[in-house]
Amino acid sequence: MTKKDTFFVGLMLFSMFFGAGNLIFPPFLGMGAGTSFWPAIIGFIITGVGLPLLVISAIAIVKDGGNALGNKVHPWFGAAFTIMVYLSIGPFFGIPRNANVAFEMGVRPFLENDTIHQPLLLLGFSAVFFLLVLLLSLNPSKVVNYMGHIITPALLLSIVTVCVVAFFKLDKPLQAPNETYQTASFFKGFIDGYSTMDALAALAFGIVILTTIQQKGVTDQKQLTAYTVKAAFVAGAALALVYAGIGLVGAQMGAYGQFENGTDLLASAAMILLGNGGKMLLGFIFTLACFTTCVGLTIACGQYFSKMHPKFNYHTVVTIVTLASFLIANLGLNQIITISVPFLVMAYPLTIVLVSLAMFQRFSQKVYAGAMLLTGIVSLYDGLKMFGLQFGFLESWMDNLPFADLGLGWVVPAVAGALAGFIWDRVTQTPAALNEGGLEKVS
Repeated sequence: MTKKDTFFVGLMLFSMFFGAGNLIFPPFLGMGAGTSFWPAIIGFIITGVGLPLLVISAIAIVKDGGNALGNKVHPWFGAAFTIMVYLSIGPFFGIPRNANVAFEMGVRPFLENDTIHQPLLLLGFSAVFFLLVLLLSLNPSKVVNYMGHIITPALLLSIVTVCVVAFFKLDKPLQAPNETYQTASFFKGFIDGYSTMDALAALAFGIVILTTIQQKGVTDQKQLTAYTVKAAFVAGAALALVYAGIGLVGAQMGAYGQFENGTDLLASAAMILLGNGGKMLLGFIFTLACFTTCVGLTIACGQYFSKMHPKFNYHTVVTIVTLASFLIANLGLNQIITISVPFLVMAYPLTIVLVSLAMFQRFSQKVYAGAMLLTGIVSLYDGLKMFGLQFGFLESWMDNLPFADLGLGWVVPAVAGALAGFIWDRVTQTPAALNEGGLEKVS
């Protein structure tokens, strides 16, 4: 496989990652962070870029995707965790959210104040949108040609155009950070990076990239891992540059007023920078970005669920995923986001801990189980609390955990659980096993 092939596979991976959340959250972070922009965006890039790269690398090492990672805890956990990830990034949250954002930015700005017909227009838009997603997803072997060679360069060129014009036209000084970013802006950006869902998506996209590289004739495991990691770094570099660029646009827009969300901010920026043409360009960027992500997620779901059982045909699974996503998308963006954010607060810590442990090959199953158990308890509490549930006396105990005020209350329990699992493993091992190297290697 040539360097050119690797580069375009990386661009394909970038286009799969770069969807609704990737466009919405960096500029909104920039507006809130103001003069604290760079610490905040660095934190965002660590979880929004670094963590997905780590997941892709782990997938390449363990060879069998999310299932193999989850199996290091327990086979039942591996199956349940992987199914949960695919359903959340697929038809339940990820795909419908992207379709809704494509409508909100690609169609709604041109409807003026017509709110009566919006549900019907969303229905028509999503029908056409998902029909195109289905047609492209049914032929995954052609995705590199379409997305890597055509769609992604057009997307990047459009984003660069907006950022370059903003650099010359938005010349007002950055504003002071709002209350959220006045202290610990780095850690706030770190938590904001969860919202992209890319670390979860990477569990699925890793297999898509591995399959794509295999289709180009690469069969040696070391080469397969190396090409996968290289492609991931191409995608990661593009993501980091785009996040910094559109995040800085958001920081500069803070001097022009306050905005409810990232879509409103970017829409206003486009009008200031390029007038009505900017509105059209922004709609094009959002629609293209959301479309490529939906295609990537649909293919990933199709490839995973079709391998679970011989009766699950790839074309059938892709059709079902597309239809389910179409139905949920028509519930509306606010309803989808209201449910998805607390879920991400529960799922991301588990993913971070699981992938971090997987990078060290000699941890035993007990270490994984201990770390994931305590991480799961804290992250479940945090997620349910975001749903509005009250826990009485438990709240004071949980809120006093180290780093809880930063949204990282799960860190110390994760370390404690891993240490407990390590001690348990050492105590229960036979003397012969200890003499042979201590911890057994879990494949």
